[in-house]
Amino acid sequence: MSVHCKQDAPDERNVLDSTKQGVLGEPLERPEGLLKVTGTATYAAEFDAESCLEGVLVTLPVVRGTITSIDRESVLQMPGVVAVITDERLTGRAAQGMAGEAPFQPAQQVCYWGQPVALVVAESFEEARDAAKHLSVECNADEGDAPLDPDTVEAEQRKPTKNGDLAHAMTQAAHSVDATFTTDGHASAAMEPHAAMAQWDGQSLTVHASLQMLKFNRAELADSLNLKEKQVRLIAPYVGGGFGSKLGISQETVGASLAAMKLGKPVRVVMSRQQVFQTIMRRSETTQRVRLAADSEGRLTGFGHEARVSNLPGEEFAEPVLQSSQFLYGGDNRLLQLEVARIHRMTAGSVRAPGEAVGVQTVEQAMDMLAEKAGIDPVELRLRNIPERHPAKDKPYSSRKLAECLREGASAFGWKDGPRKPRHTREGEWWIGSGVASAARIHAVVEAKARVTLRPDGTALVETDMTDIGTGTYAILGQVAGEMLGLSLDDVEVRLGDTDMPPGSGSGGSFGASSCGSAVFLACEGLRDTLAEKLGIEASDLSLKDGFALWENEKKSIAEVLDGKAIEEIGHFEPGKSTEDYAVASFGAFFAEVAVNHWTGETRVRRMTGAFGFGRVLNARTARSQCLGGMTWCIGNALTESLLFDPTDGHLANCDLAEYHVPVHRDVPDLEVVLLEERDAAASPIQAKGVGELGLCGGAGAIANAIYDACGARVFAYPMTPDRVLAAMPDK
Repeated sequence: MSVHCKQDAPDERNVLDSTKQGVLGEPLERPEGLLKVTGTATYAAEFDAESCLEGVLVTLPVVRGTITSIDRESVLQMPGVVAVITDERLTGRAAQGMAGEAPFQPAQQVCYWGQPVALVVAESFEEARDAAKHLSVECNADEGDAPLDPDTVEAEQRKPTKNGDLAHAMTQAAHSVDATFTTDGHASAAMEPHAAMAQWDGQSLTVHASLQMLKFNRAELADSLNLKEKQVRLIAPYVGGGFGSKLGISQETVGASLAAMKLGKPVRVVMSRQQVFQTIMRRSETTQRVRLAADSEGRLTGFGHEARVSNLPGEEFAEPVLQSSQFLYGGDNRLLQLEVARIHRMTAGSVRAPGEAVGVQTVEQAMDMLAEKAGIDPVELRLRNIPERHPAKDKPYSSRKLAECLREGASAFGWKDGPRKPRHTREGEWWIGSGVASAARIHAVVEAKARVTLRPDGTALVETDMTDIGTGTYAILGQVAGEMLGLSLDDVEVRLGDTDMPPGSGSGGSFGASSCGSAVFLACEGLRDTLAEKLGIEASDLSLKDGFALWENEKKSIAEVLDGKAIEEIGHFEPGKSTEDYAVASFGAFFAEVAVNHWTGETRVRRMTGAFGFGRVLNARTARSQCLGGMTWCIGNALTESLLFDPTDGHLANCDLAEYHVPVHRDVPDLEVVLLEERDAAASPIQAKGVGELGLCGGAGAIANAIYDACGARVFAYPMTPDRVLAAMPDK
């Protein structure tokens, strides 16, 4: 049986508000948590098979060129070496998220420094690694024709969003801001490196992989290998973080699969940390111009946001910097323009919260600059400019707690109202200041299926190829099923990450919980109908709690109702017009306090508060954890994280966690999270929206504004390193 819902209109039924179990939304622990902290959860590289061979990718230190020869024979004579794979299908690029097809790759062409060009397979990892270092690859380098600087190469413009006359609004404004910002590139830097272990039985391929979106990844891999999808099985029960880097297949998955098919033995490929940095998707650096025009009361009359990003030639993806600028603030006269420079660095793609992670923070800096010019409290300025309808598309918001987030966040933080003047507080050699920023992240949903079975003993089984990338999917899907079926989380088994199960949405874009959770919800609705039918009552008269069916004055265990026979349903959720007819997004607000050293420019974040509204809260513990993680990213985004490319040959200079500086414990202070519950009937059948990425959309702007409030340094380049802060600091 299958229960299908294409959501063409808001679902106002509020079914989950009338259930009795009371498990949904509770801050329950992850059922797999003990496995992870004891090291017994099995990740891709830890799957083993008899006679498993080891593969090591060979990368080329050339930014652009054509491969002319590869000396396989000398390496094949080395101890333990079994094969050198140079198949053209061993793509040098990763697939973009949700591509569903093999990534584009010109044959024999090298397009960026560190591109994989071959795979050495040996009986041990050490033998494969040694041989890979000795593999000789001849290449005609065309480095003189390889653009490396995104600021100097010509760029292609995407279609702009334009309303009214922004230039005229700027000239007529009582107050205006025209500022240019830059952000450096970012890496996903997930804890688990990319890994795959492939097995081929002559007809079908099984791959244990570290991937985020298995139904799309299966299609991509099948297309890459010229196989039918039904011949490919992907297994990924646990993924140690992805942040966008594992949305599409990469070279380790294709390489392990090609080698297994060629050799008829299992092959494992695990990227080194350096290879992950050098070859996997980066977030593009950006240059952004923000223009704001306002009347004498600080209400926006014009809003402009223009951005330049980069990617490899042939790649369609462009960092969607302007995404939330479409709807966050008002202003009748608008211009949003994105352009893409073609340069030879590794592929740019989705890194956590693509677009908003770097786009909102610059707008939020500009809003504070406007507040200072207008003599208005920064929180009040934002409240005055929340539009009633989507400014560009003139459609209603489905739900929006931006104003509440600003007010509740200000209260929790202890925000002091009034216009701001910098350098008001000093503690020894440290200037102290605070800043605010709004948060916004688009809401997306993706088609998803899930099978839910009520077993004869009254317990439930949830199955879908949805992945858990550390976000708490096992707990959340179990809670949705438990709430609908009247079961504790202990009585719900959740199986994930196997393409032999119904295709879920995958994990990415903050849509996993709402999309796949809706599929589980629909399946459980079907099961409730079946139970009601067995009892001879209407489904609306049935309540389920603690393993019992309740109706009128009757009570019967679910196991008794089933009478020894299992029942199952497949829930099938499909996005419809609902998310097209409404502006659907998650919102929030950040407040930060910093200390800036007067002599060195060092910035320390002393405390931070985030208030977030994102529909129904499915698990308060995992939601809070996602927000904490996002706020930690904000600190890195603001102060430390930067991909550094050598301008002479294009190689990535900081390709490990020692030199790509993610925040560590010393950098992260007490973080406070305020969750504002709401219902969004247009967002999904379970009335939930995404929260996974919301926590890093704008927070770096709050830190930037706090730096200015502390010491008067308005820094326009991210990350705001001590040298940049010191250079922007007013005369001491």
